[in-house]
Amino acid sequence: MACLLLGALLLVAQTERVYSGSSQQREGILLQSLRYHGGLNGNETEYNLPQSSSSITNQMIPQTIIIGVRKGGTRALLEMLDIHPDIVVAATEVHFFDWDENYAKGLEWYRKLMPSSYTHQTTIEKTPGYFTSIKTPERIHEMNSSTKLLLILRDPTERVISDYTQVYYNRLENHKPVQPIEEMVIKNGVLNTKYKAIQRSLYDIHMNNWLRYFPLDQIHIVDGGTLIRNPLEELQKVERFLNIPARIMTSNFYFNQTKGFYCLRSDGKERCLHESKGRPHPVVNSTVLKELHAYFREHNERFFSLVKQSFNWH
Repeated sequence: MACLLLGALLLVAQTERVYSGSSQQREGILLQSLRYHGGLNGNETEYNLPQSSSSITNQMIPQTIIIGVRKGGTRALLEMLDIHPDIVVAATEVHFFDWDENYAKGLEWYRKLMPSSYTHQTTIEKTPGYFTSIKTPERIHEMNSSTKLLLILRDPTERVISDYTQVYYNRLENHKPVQPIEEMVIKNGVLNTKYKAIQRSLYDIHMNNWLRYFPLDQIHIVDGGTLIRNPLEELQKVERFLNIPARIMTSNFYFNQTKGFYCLRSDGKERCLHESKGRPHPVVNSTVLKELHAYFREHNERFFSLVKQSFNWH
């Protein structure tokens, strides 16, 4: 023990002679020296020394990813979670795992697109296309098999209509021709099951692919319908899933009568989702709606069985 203490003191003395940096840097060198010479046993002694790592930020690979679904409420979920002080979010949809040209750029390219975070914070990115991508589950698993996944879903028929609405307005803005939703959903008198918006709503098929790589307890499903009506209830479930302190409060939300949904309040500022969110949907022919409901019914039941919970969908 005497030798150990003598060694540590000599190292400190040597450090003072050759290094005249800040006190925090000297503490870091001392801490490393003590570790090297066996002077720290566990965390108890370490907590008695000044800590410098808490003030250091780094860009980290996401510990949590919102994998979808497109037009399920991913943007609303991300912005609501961004209220939490222990969460930092990527500014844009990265499409790292579902676009081959991005995946080929490597994990370091991906990491550098993440926001800076402290060690106690969770980094989250969201790309809605991940859920329906065949390659993505395996790629995320290869990166980190313990990644926590958030999946926000809504009634599959409503999701199809919302998907169509987004494309409809995008085409109008780009002066491209548009078709009524009935012409997209029905081809030659029958349901067009090859329509991409319908394919994206086959939740059971996509979930089967994810469950090949991740256990169900690593995938938390957010009810998109409930998030719109009662955001706090769903966000508290996410906090528990992520094992982070409950910090999101009722006071973080206020209902905007004009827009018809909840907006956010944090750090003394108020904000609503982008104006493209909450666009009016077209009135869909009732016969077409019935066909969509009937088609999705069996897929929904299979999905409920897979995830061991059910949702109030048509």
